[in-house]
Parts: sequence; C-alpha cells; structure tokens
Amino acid sequence: MQRSKPDPLAQETCRGFYADILHFLRKRMDNASDAADMTQDVFTQWLGYRDRARVEQPRAFLFQMARNLLSDHWRRQRVRHTVLDEQSEPDENAVIDNNADPLHHAQQQQRLEQLKTVIGELSPRRREALMLHRFEGLSQAQIGERMGISVSMVEKHIAAALLHCKQRLDSDNGMEQPE
Repeated sequence: MQRSKPDPLAQETCRGFYADILHFLRKRMDNASDAADMTQDVFTQWLGYRDRARVEQPRAFLFQMARNLLSDHWRRQRVRHTVLDEQSEPDENAVIDNNADPLHHAQQQQRLEQLKTVIGELSPRRREALMLHRFEGLSQAQIGERMGISVSMVEKHIAAALLHCKQRLDSDNGMEQPE
C-alpha cells in the first residue's frame, strides 16, 4: 500500500485555523467535547477534499464546513427530541385519574412544599446553580458563564445541592441514610 505524501498546505491550514474553528463551535454547542469532535470532523473533511488546492479562502471554506456540520448536528438533535417526545407522551387518562384522586393530589402538594423548604435551606450560590440546571435546563458551562465560576465549581454546587436535598427529603420521610 502506497502512503500519500504529506500536503504542507493542508497541514498548515489545519494548524492555523484549528483553534478558531474549535472556539467557533464551542460557542454554539452545549458540550465542549462535542465541539472538539466536530472540529476534528471539519478537518477530516478538509483533508479528504480533493479540490483543496483550488480553494482561494481556506478559512472561509473551513468555517462554512463547520456551519454545515453544526446545522446537521442541530437537525439530528431536533429529530431525536421529537421522536423521544412522541415516545414519552403521557397517557391522558392516567393523568386525569391521578389528578382526580384527592389523596394523591395532597401528597404531591406536600412533597412540593417539602422540596421548596429544602431548596430554601441551600446557600444562594448552590440554589442558583441547582435552579439553573434543573429548572431552566442550562448546561453546566452555561451556568458557569452566567455565575462567573468554573464548570468544576458548578458541578460541585449542583452535586452538593442534590445531596443536601436527597438527605433532607429522605430524613423527612423516615428513610435515614447511613453515614
């Protein structure tokens, strides 16, 4: 098997624009790891493109490739979420039956009040991180940006908040946790 000769233009283009493409994709994706994978895909496509030598503006070409991959990614995500939503639609009769049961409704209200009290016990920063993650659906990176802290610190806040809530709710319901 004959190995192809390294193309200095292709290698120089990859080195020169890798960080720019990665930054571009990180700003537009939920997950830094996915952004890195997609950046690799951009350069894999670039290296496989036969008419590379004819490209007059490699930077613009690479960014267009990145936009196309990003568009495909979000389209696949929309389809995935649509399929999952259709599969997990609740049975309307079951919802009506549960809401019609006054005891069930009272228990739900009591659990919500317990949760509200327990969340109120958290420090303001932990409460904010938990609320942004669980109730607003923000990623840990987005929370870190909004709160001005590292992703690692966001993870610690959320983990500590969840642990506190679990321990308090379990103890309130008579389910003591071993230490």
